[in-house]
Amino acid sequence: MSAKLIKGPEVATAIREQIAIDMASLKEKTDKVPGLAVILLGEDPASKAYVGNKEKTSKALGFHSVVHRIPVETTQEDLLKMIDDLNNDEDIHGILVQLPLPDHIHEKAVLDAIAVEKDVDGFHPINVGNLVIGDDCFIPCTPHGCMKMLEYIGYDLKGKNAVIVGRSNIVGKPVALLLLHQNATVTICHSHTADLAAVCREADVLIVAVGRAEMVIGDWIKPGAVVIDVGINRVGDKLVGDVHFESAKEKASYITPVPGGVGPMTITMLILNTLESFKRKHNLK
Repeated sequence: MSAKLIKGPEVATAIREQIAIDMASLKEKTDKVPGLAVILLGEDPASKAYVGNKEKTSKALGFHSVVHRIPVETTQEDLLKMIDDLNNDEDIHGILVQLPLPDHIHEKAVLDAIAVEKDVDGFHPINVGNLVIGDDCFIPCTPHGCMKMLEYIGYDLKGKNAVIVGRSNIVGKPVALLLLHQNATVTICHSHTADLAAVCREADVLIVAVGRAEMVIGDWIKPGAVVIDVGINRVGDKLVGDVHFESAKEKASYITPVPGGVGPMTITMLILNTLESFKRKHNLK
């Protein structure tokens, strides 16, 4: 058997089409559009490309898009002042500071400074806390994208065994909570997990986000499992995931490719969160 592909661009396009419909209606009602501000420090090529894609996507959907490209030596004080100005800008509904940050800037201080109602990355402690208790919040974009992909294929998580490889605050922990909210039984694995391969073989849904190229091989995958590969790694002149795609696709029922899998979903969820922030601001939920 060979797995069906869950194609990120296909799922993202379906969501963006709905965003475009909502945008037309909201602009007619308010004569305003959602605003997304992104702050990029320095010249990291991956971060520059990612921010460029965010800017392109938001503009294509008719959003007000602002990108502050500032020097890597910018002080934490100046960065926090910029965030404060955006917090008070009525035309901005979402604020994102591109990570990682330079060593001289304290990441937690920056994320805490973003107004909760504009935290469209879902990293503010209040949004994280609300996610834990299942209350209304902005969901971190990559985990949200993973869940939308499962929804797109009509996968019912109730009672399923979900295994997550990776426990980061950006992907592993929040996606575990989202799976729990859908009544899956969830196991989070990490570098100290005993017999990782055996744990993975129990997964009906396997989500891998560790940043190690092709670490999970086909032999680790339960026949018929759904595999979501969040990793993206450069090996020579190729981009590969954290899952060995060729062997995994022979065991899985569905699998996300790399590239062309989760990546496009992250930006789409950022746009969706910004739209949601705009709706809340104008009491249009």
